[in-house]
Amino acid sequence: MTKRTAIGGRVRSPLTELENEVMRAVWDAGPSTVEAVHLTVSRNRTLKEATIRTLLRRLEQKGYLRHEEDKRAYVYQAVEPARSLAARAVRQIIDRFCQGSVEELVSGMVEARVLSKGELDRLEDFVRSRKQGGK
Repeated sequence: MTKRTAIGGRVRSPLTELENEVMRAVWDAGPSTVEAVHLTVSRNRTLKEATIRTLLRRLEQKGYLRHEEDKRAYVYQAVEPARSLAARAVRQIIDRFCQGSVEELVSGMVEARVLSKGELDRLEDFVRSRKQGGK
């Protein structure tokens, strides 16, 4: 069964590994042409520019990207930041597996040693700062 992400009443198919690499290139660089994404993704994989073009179109159809025309080139940008997409995915996990309890998720991660001591310390500092009204 395929998991899907609901955004504003719209359901998106999950990202494949390669689609995620393409999205990461766009998230990291901001608005990008096919050529720019191809250069970035080609550092790790041997792909033709036409393959990247197809992936970008597919990601636009799935609702992850949108494009504008700049002269003769399409410039693609993410519909939402990676962090927002990740937060939404985590919320689905919390709702589905932890009965809506963030505390249950985090305590489960601590018990399963998913978080290192350093990560726990940074999270503690972050939460403390938020409680004191900081950013």
